[in-house]
Amino acid sequence: MQLFKNSNIDFLGKQKLFYVVSAVLLAIGIGSWITKGSLKYGIDFTGGANVTVRFASQPPIDKIRAAVAAKLPGELSVQDVSGTSEVIIGTGLKSDKELQAARGLIVEALQGAFGATGGKLDLNNATVQSLADRLREPLQRASVPVSEQELMETAQRIMEFKNSAPRSGVMTALDDLRGVQGVSPTFLNVVKQECGLGSFSIRGAEVIGPKIGAEMRNKAVLATLYALGGMLIYIAFRFEWIYGLAAVLAVFHDVIITLGLFSLFDKEISLNVIAALLTLVGYSMNDTIVVFDRIREHLKLSRKDSFAKVVNDSINQTLSRTVLTSGLTFIAALSLLLFGGPVLNGFSFALVAGILVGTYSSIFIASPILVFWFNRAEKGRRVKTSESVKR
Repeated sequence: MQLFKNSNIDFLGKQKLFYVVSAVLLAIGIGSWITKGSLKYGIDFTGGANVTVRFASQPPIDKIRAAVAAKLPGELSVQDVSGTSEVIIGTGLKSDKELQAARGLIVEALQGAFGATGGKLDLNNATVQSLADRLREPLQRASVPVSEQELMETAQRIMEFKNSAPRSGVMTALDDLRGVQGVSPTFLNVVKQECGLGSFSIRGAEVIGPKIGAEMRNKAVLATLYALGGMLIYIAFRFEWIYGLAAVLAVFHDVIITLGLFSLFDKEISLNVIAALLTLVGYSMNDTIVVFDRIREHLKLSRKDSFAKVVNDSINQTLSRTVLTSGLTFIAALSLLLFGGPVLNGFSFALVAGILVGTYSSIFIASPILVFWFNRAEKGRRVKTSESVKR
């Protein structure tokens, strides 16, 4: 399928206009960035607390976010762990004391949203001590002969059974405890009277300090720079160094504009967004290389044509492929942005913005840089030739 047959659009004739467009976009984005003092970084980069929660079935992310946000105001993120029934709830908390208080609120919020245990102790979120305290008097009333040490040891074995595979913290039936050492039929009946099973379990909670967040931010920047550097070396080896420089400048232009849009629309920069930016670096670079490859082919066949004409013809001949590829990718990214929910919002926004800017830069930024350089080099050669003739 070819959308543009024998097109002859003078792209390079409009390069000054698009230089102005790029300058305006860069100025707006960087201006917003400077005005706000910094980009808006997520918990991954600023530090905070992560609480890992495992559910009995696939967790509904939006419902979890709404329930926790009602109990725990402030910065909040909820991300599912691919391939599991776990989610990581991130908050802006900075200390272990705050984390312990927040953990109780998170359990309370999730119990309210996903069904409480009717006043019974939630065994999936109990500790050895809380289980022993809950069973001590009921066991005495039921005349179950168990010493304090035996009670603690049995409670410990119950917790170990709950946390072992394949349950991994979430039991779905109390009858599964029949095989646990020390759990007699009478003991199990008391457990059933005093305990219930929630549909989730808090699997872990940790505080990420600002120092670690800053290190992750620096590593994200380095990862992007290393990617650009590697591509510069590759393109310089495959083509010429100026091709690599033009491609890297175009991609750098794409990343800065995309980050400027994040600042302008007050969106968070998270690890997901960094993943999207690295994806865009590769996508935009690939789009640019397609044009460069066609330019190289034409230079071998059209030696009499000016370099500007060769570049213009190459862009026109790859235009159909560029529009089809970018258009289909853009539709997929836009669908993620519209229907992917809050978790994928930053990722999909970066893709949508980056695809548009990346496609634009391959035509109106990278290629004109090449033309500018070759025209300048040609002018320099002419001056040298003229000087040598005069001598």
